[in-house]
Formats: sequence, C-alpha cells, structure tokens
Amino acid sequence: MTTTGLLAWSCCFILASANVVHVLSSTVIPGVGVNWGTMASNPLPRNTVTNMLKDNGVNKVKLFDSDSPTVKSLAGTGIEVMVGIPNNQLYILAGDIEDAEDWVKENITTYLHDGGVDIRYVAVGNEPFLSSYNNTFDNITFPALQNVQKALDKAGVGDKIKATVALNADVYESHSDKPSDGDFRKDIKDLMIKIVKFLHQNKSPFVVNIYPFLSLYQNAGFPFDFAFFDGGKTISDKNVSYSNVFDANYDTLVWTLKKNGADDLKIIVGEVGWPTDGNINANNKLAKKFYDGLLKKLVAKKGTPLRPGQLDVYLFSLVDENQKSIAPGHFERHWGLFYYDGQPKFPIDLSGRGNDKMLVAAKGVQYMSPQWCVLNEENKNLTMIADDLSYACSLADCTRLDYGSSCNKMDLDGNVSYAFNMYFQMNGQEEDACDFNGLGMIVKTNASRGSCLFPLQIVGAGERLKLAYGVSIIAGLMLAFFT
Repeated sequence: MTTTGLLAWSCCFILASANVVHVLSSTVIPGVGVNWGTMASNPLPRNTVTNMLKDNGVNKVKLFDSDSPTVKSLAGTGIEVMVGIPNNQLYILAGDIEDAEDWVKENITTYLHDGGVDIRYVAVGNEPFLSSYNNTFDNITFPALQNVQKALDKAGVGDKIKATVALNADVYESHSDKPSDGDFRKDIKDLMIKIVKFLHQNKSPFVVNIYPFLSLYQNAGFPFDFAFFDGGKTISDKNVSYSNVFDANYDTLVWTLKKNGADDLKIIVGEVGWPTDGNINANNKLAKKFYDGLLKKLVAKKGTPLRPGQLDVYLFSLVDENQKSIAPGHFERHWGLFYYDGQPKFPIDLSGRGNDKMLVAAKGVQYMSPQWCVLNEENKNLTMIADDLSYACSLADCTRLDYGSSCNKMDLDGNVSYAFNMYFQMNGQEEDACDFNGLGMIVKTNASRGSCLFPLQIVGAGERLKLAYGVSIIAGLMLAFFT
C-alpha cells in the first residue's frame, strides 16, 4: 500500500465515508441483529453509531448495559433493543424488589413512549457462570432475574419485555462431543434447571453465546474446517450429521433443554462472530469466510437439524473495543465488523444473498491532528526501551503485535514505535504522552509500516466530554490504573 493510501486510512476516512456505496437496498436477514459494545478509550459518538446502524439496515441491537445516552440515541429509530445489566449490578437487584422496580423505572419504562425506544429484552448479567468467575455470581443471578421480571410485570410491560440471562455456551457440555449427550454443567445443573423453568414459565428466551472461533483457538487438534460452514469433517449423532460446530453446539443446547423439561424454549444466539486480529486465525479473510457461511445459512432459514427454520442471532460485534479484557486472548479487541473509527473491514452482504459490498461507514467522524509518536532513533537507549515498551503496552492496545497478527512482522524499532503511538493516541495526543524518558518523538509523517497501520485517534464521545468539561484523559487513565 502506498503512503498516500496509508494516510487515507489513518487520517482521511471521513472523506471516504461519504463515497461508500449505500447498501440499504440489501436489508438485513430477519432475526439478525448486532452487539454494540462501548469498551473503548474514545468510543464513537452514540448518534454516529445509531446512524450507522440505520444506514446499514440493522433493526436489532444488543447492549451490555443501560447507559442512558446510548439508549436515548436509539429513540425513534424503530430498532429493537436488548438492554443489559452488568454482573456488578446483580447483587443490588437480587436483594430488595424495590431496587429492581427502581431500576426498571429508570432504565426501561422511562423510554417507553411515542417516539421512544423499542426495548424487547433485558439481559440480567453477562455470562455470569463462567468457570473463571469461581461461582461469584451463582447465588445472585437467579434472584436478580426473578426480581427484574417481577418489576417489569408490575410496571405493566412484562408481556412485551422479557428478562433473561446472557449465557456462555459453557453452561452445558457433552462428554462425548455429540449433541445428544449434552446436559448442563454438573456444578450449576440445579441452578440452570431453576432458571430454565422460570424462563419457560414467563415465555422468555434462552440466550446463549456460541463461538466457533474459540473452539478452534482453545483446542489444538480441532478440525479447522469444522469451525466454518463449507463442509469437511462431519459428526454423526443418532442419524443426524453435523458439518460445522455451530450447529453441533446449538443442538447440544437443544438436547440439554429437552432433557430438562424445556424442549420448546425459544433460543436466541446472543453472540456469534469472528475476530480480525490478535491471533494467527483472526484476520479479515477468515472473518469474511465465517460470516459469508453463517449469513448464507441464516437467509436460507434452514436452522439446525433439531431446530429447523429461522434462527435469532446477534452478530458479535459492531465496532472494535480497545479496552476489553485480553485475558481470553488478544483477539478480544478485534471482533468488530467495523474498525474503531467506524470504517468497514471487509465486503459483506447482511442480506445473505452474496452481493458483497463494504458496509456504510460511520459519517462525520472527526480525527485528531495528523501526528504520530515514534521511537527517537537518535536517542535510542536500549537499556530503557524494554521498560518503556512494557509500560506503553500495559496502558494501551498492543494486541496487533501478537504472533500472527497484522503488525507481527516489524523489527524492534517498529514494535516500539507502534506501542508508543498507541499510548500517545489513547491519551489524546498529549505531548507528555510521547516522552518515554526522551525515547519518543512526535512526527507529522504517517508512521505506518507496510501492512501495519498506525492509527490516529478519533474525537470520540469521551474526548468530546473532555473538551466540554476539561477532564483530562490521562488523569482518568492514571486514576483507573492506580485504583
């Protein structure tokens, strides 16, 4: 790519966004929505994201909290919304029913008016039973779920808005890897039966997150083709043949529900997608391969062998989030269909018809000044580089430097410059954020190297608040770091 092309990516996509072909004529497959997460240092302004959703014909969105400005931005759009309750709020909602009633009043019914927000679900907790949580939320998730649904009922909206729990697929398992041997995890089986019975009684859906990428990532011997939808390896189970892990995983849940008295419970896939960086198998090419197969499957309304017909699915996710935890892997910050600045990553047709085009980019995105922070080679003190590199990456996003990632092939100077620049951009291009004991220097020439793009920070929602209220981004980061 030429220097001009790199500069256009880093600095001038705002111009390109006005020229991207509009794809509204290709409506999104019925039942398909997207996840909108906001764990970014400078998230796109909410109205910008809402307009991007509308421009691409997306009519269903799943949120991870009930952030008021975010929910308000969806008013009058006709977009169906699943609001989330973070795990750290479960304790309060699991106690006094009045707390749940107050929450519903402040976060749900206040938006239910003419021209308001079309809220359909409340996800009480996000994957609260992950093994890594060490049972932290086991005793409070179900009471919180009960209280929220009771509060919705008392407010007179329980028939339209249902409470559920967004669950990871690890709540069920199969000792043989065959769907028919599926059942709830032993340590939470009694709890899951209570939750399933409650969901069934209230006509609420079972929401599950299914990740074929993680099956490939976590299992060295996992057959590569089985993660996609192109055929290859198959699993036979009770005269049913499975050619992909998505169907096999989904039907493992179907069998699990059947064994526990809820074989007709509605299932919603709360998250499914493929990351584009941070791992050797995370790139645009494989993400496109995965989505092309998934969307083709969804538009055909074939469902799975045990649940034929239309599937309800939320793609994960809309935009990259550079502050997500990387404990599961460096790919966690690269699940978006769009980059951090609302630029589409690869051609895709959300109608599933195969008429691939770049999605409509975010419009009106403002970038910070075209300047980058790089290693000052005239003052290259090798004894200090390691500490400064470690410091920069501890507070900024260096996941593209991981093995097999888009910036993995640079030399030491390139790696250091990339880390310095990510820290510099994340801290609002503050001059002090490019000091690094004299090792850093600010340049006006695009610092990108080969296929490794050194991005410019956008003037996002957080930065606009800073400009309005004088809150320093660096101060906020340091406060978060030390607390």
